[in-house]
Order: sequence, then C-alpha cells, then structure tokens
Amino acid sequence: MATLKENIAAYEAMQNDLELDYFGKWVVFHNEKMVGNYETSQEAAEEAIALISQGPCLVRRVGAPPLTLPPYVPYRTLNAND
Repeated sequence: MATLKENIAAYEAMQNDLELDYFGKWVVFHNEKMVGNYETSQEAAEEAIALISQGPCLVRRVGAPPLTLPPYVPYRTLNAND
C-alpha cells in the first residue's frame, strides 16, 4: 500500500505528460498509479472515496498548484463525531 507521499511522487513523475494529455481535468492516484481522470472534482472524489479503504489516494487538478491550507483552517475527519 502506497503512502500519500508516494502517490504525490508518482503524480509529480508524470506531471509533464499529464499536463499535455489531461490539463484541467481531475486525476486520482492510488498505489502510485493513476486510476482515472475526471471532468469534475465530484467525480474524482467519488472514485477516491471508493478506494480510500484500500489506502490513501491523491486527488489533484492537472495544471493547478497543490492546495495548501493555512494552519488555522479547522480540519476534521469524516467520523470525528463518532
């Protein structure tokens, strides 16, 4: 099972080709492989949710800079209230 850092590295290794073929689309990486490309973030998120039980996924819009949240943005997991 690949870590998130390994999925990011796999994306970065393919970034130039992805920008040629999928610029503006959303991609999902799982186990260091691209598992799909999607027109919307919703479609990509649905694929990632289906895979998340098998390990971390990376969802990224090709050509967009990585999203960096400031440290003061609250974060909670899906099951935080359980």
